[in-house]
Amino acid sequence: MFVQIRGNSSGEQIAKIQNEARQAGFTEAVVSRGQEIIVINCIGSVPHERKVALQEFFRDLPFVIDAVIATSPFRLTARDAHPENFSVVLNGVSIGAAEPLVVIAGPCAVESAEQLVSCAQAVKAAGAKLLRGGAYKPRKSFYNFQGLEEQGLQLLAQARQQVGLATVTEVISPELVPLVAQYVDVLQIGTANMGNYALLRAVGQTNKPVILKRGMAATVNEWLLAAEYIVATGNHRVILCARGVRGIENGYTRFNADIDVIPVVKGLTHHPIIFDPSHPTGDRELVSPVALAAVAAGADGLLVEVHPDPDNALCDGAQSLYPHQFAELMTKVRAVAAAVGRTV
Repeated sequence: MFVQIRGNSSGEQIAKIQNEARQAGFTEAVVSRGQEIIVINCIGSVPHERKVALQEFFRDLPFVIDAVIATSPFRLTARDAHPENFSVVLNGVSIGAAEPLVVIAGPCAVESAEQLVSCAQAVKAAGAKLLRGGAYKPRKSFYNFQGLEEQGLQLLAQARQQVGLATVTEVISPELVPLVAQYVDVLQIGTANMGNYALLRAVGQTNKPVILKRGMAATVNEWLLAAEYIVATGNHRVILCARGVRGIENGYTRFNADIDVIPVVKGLTHHPIIFDPSHPTGDRELVSPVALAAVAAGADGLLVEVHPDPDNALCDGAQSLYPHQFAELMTKVRAVAAAVGRTV
């Protein structure tokens, strides 16, 4: 059950809802605050008749806007739980709601200090707000480059200090979460780990924003239920990232670009959603048009791979933009964003 109360409700009024919910048999009553509405999510197995009675009681309270019996399989991430869009702050940069569109860019993998700083300077000059770079790389082949690991994290921290961009990197196992969180501003859960529930719980216990990529064969419900693990564990700062899904192989792209999922998800959840145009295309010549389509569809941001020398990159060079291509893309992104009522 969700109880929506006025944003200016007092602590006593919030406590009243929580106490009544617990007395009715709910095990938890989690508070989620918006600018105009506070939502209290009552969690637990309670007979339907008792829910209906409690719903009527709550609706009679003067500070309650509405009480809704939950029907969605995802509770805390559902639009019903939090009707207003909300933004997630990434080290001073807000993404989501009516905030400007945010572009995150950088190399697939951190290779050296020179490579990372050069890339960071280029993407910042073009308008990117955050720097991405992989330190731990979960590769399909054991023999492919697996990342510089903690050295890569250290280089990301150095680049942040030198260039002034907040940093994003993927964390691949629960035991690495504390270490990665020491070095970077935003944790990313990659497509291969979307269903790694121990990892989802671990990032849910941090105070770091989390970018959660859709699994390459995951349904929308499975994706949102994965986000639910993070939120239910205590971390509401979740950004969803679409990155293409497996379908009919066409021989020209790596995955099917799931752009249609952007407006679908915006109708289901209040969490921001961004799009990664690099992975579904697998070809730098296709990245720009797909990225622009995602902006037109309502994405709150983009996650783009950029490399100063992509032809010699150790990871995903074929889909990485040259810095000048990224600058050209940013010019087009601003134009498309303006056409749909957004800024960058």
